[in-house]
Amino acid sequence: MASVPAGHKQKLFNATDGGLTHRSGSDKSKEEHGRGRSNVEAPGEADDLLVAMGYQSELVRNRSTLQVAFMSFVLASIPYGLATTLFYPLIGGGPANVIWGWIMLSVIILAVAVSLGEITSVYPTAGGVYYQTFMLAPLWCRKILSWICGWSYVAGNITITLAVNFGSTLFFISCINVFEGDDGVPIFPGETYQIFLVFVAITLICNLVCAFGNKWLPWLDTFAIFWTFAGVIAIVISVLAIAKEGRHSAKYVFTDFEPTSGWPDGWAFCVGLLQAAYATSSTGMIISMCEEVQHPRTQVPKAMVFTIILNFFCGLLFLLPLMFVLPDLADLVALASGQPLPIILLSAVGNKTGAFCLTIPILVLAMFCGIGCTTAASRATWAFSRDGAIPGFQLWKKVNPKLDVPLNAMILSMSVQIILGFLYFGSVAAFNAFSGVGVICLTVSYAVPIAVSLIGGRMHIKRGSFDMGLLGLICNIVALAWTALAIPLFCMPSYLPVEAATMNYASVVFVAIIVISSAWYYAYGRTHYKGPPVQEDAAIEHRLSVTHQYGN
Repeated sequence: MASVPAGHKQKLFNATDGGLTHRSGSDKSKEEHGRGRSNVEAPGEADDLLVAMGYQSELVRNRSTLQVAFMSFVLASIPYGLATTLFYPLIGGGPANVIWGWIMLSVIILAVAVSLGEITSVYPTAGGVYYQTFMLAPLWCRKILSWICGWSYVAGNITITLAVNFGSTLFFISCINVFEGDDGVPIFPGETYQIFLVFVAITLICNLVCAFGNKWLPWLDTFAIFWTFAGVIAIVISVLAIAKEGRHSAKYVFTDFEPTSGWPDGWAFCVGLLQAAYATSSTGMIISMCEEVQHPRTQVPKAMVFTIILNFFCGLLFLLPLMFVLPDLADLVALASGQPLPIILLSAVGNKTGAFCLTIPILVLAMFCGIGCTTAASRATWAFSRDGAIPGFQLWKKVNPKLDVPLNAMILSMSVQIILGFLYFGSVAAFNAFSGVGVICLTVSYAVPIAVSLIGGRMHIKRGSFDMGLLGLICNIVALAWTALAIPLFCMPSYLPVEAATMNYASVVFVAIIVISSAWYYAYGRTHYKGPPVQEDAAIEHRLSVTHQYGN
């Protein structure tokens, strides 16, 4: 790997030869709170490696291996993510689009997770993909590439969190409206301003929980995974056992392809992949939590890969029964108003109260997902601000010493979400734009370090603890091919003909992000942004070699 340019090397905190003589100023306060290290961990090993990479430890490492895996699961919240975007594969091709799209995307995202896991095992920081890009890229382009990657990553975290909270709003309203009268008049009118206010309320609740309940979040994530499977099992048993309108054959579920979106068949299927891509787009968001994990270089890669496998089976368990009891597709699309699950449940159980009760597990999971995404988005914003890349970074890079969270960065992320939420007043397809641009930005941010690593011959992977060899190479190629498809794909309208109110504005938001980040780079970053404060590679390599002896 190329050395750091002269004048850019920073010997922080008296770190020399990879050995450390300084401890984070926050360590003492952490010990006073009784939050010690794991007995199987080398004393300060994770923090020492972090300092070797140029950063001071400021956050509390309070997550175990299972807890970080559970958070990764909650970020995806598969039943919720698949439920709120089920409309897109249904109009894209029906049951076959739903099932085969999910299987295909799960394999692709597993390749992305393996690729990111290999790199994260070498560079486990909250900066994640943009730090990795800077370290792996050639000297002549490392600064601009890390800038592009960082802005894509932060924007993706924020917009996918916005999509989650906005999707929760629309799903909540559709669940309430299963109680509509016989005249078809909904009990919650869902006026534009009402939807916006509910969205703001959900966003505020998620941020308040993240800010004041940080130390309890690992336990909330642990509870969420048991809640998820209990809810999915309840839905599966209820809809299959009752099935008021009968059950379809396996042939219908796995082979019936009825595109109604107006696109040609093949492209309609691809546009329908937004559901699966949205549900799995959070794969790399867990990297933002590296500085709150006890053994990040092994725990985070394992959590990413394990969660994709778990999500795959959970998604099939959730989707298959729904396809077996699917009501008439044309009627469902006409009545769904973008959220078909409550109608499917009502059709299957034949009782409004019963249908609403079956949506409660997913409504609760929606809040868990919003809280998890809010946490990850705030960490990504804080980490990028820490390196001076966001306007006003001096304010956003601060960590609140009482709450042990980057509160200012959290407020910034929340404010951007609420401002973007005003787009709903101009287009009812705003949720599609939010989810689409979130998927695009995160996919791009994941692809940049993978591409740089692949072009560089993947030599650095051997220094980590997650080298997958030839399989890793194949996964890199699959991940980059998916990126090339996803960018234009999710800028497309979901169905034709296109009108102003139904246009997919993901491309508009994506271009706005590019313009803002480019303008800030030429106004400030070109002369002031130096990239992450990296040490000599030898220091990092020394710390990596030290950790091997502790069997992390």
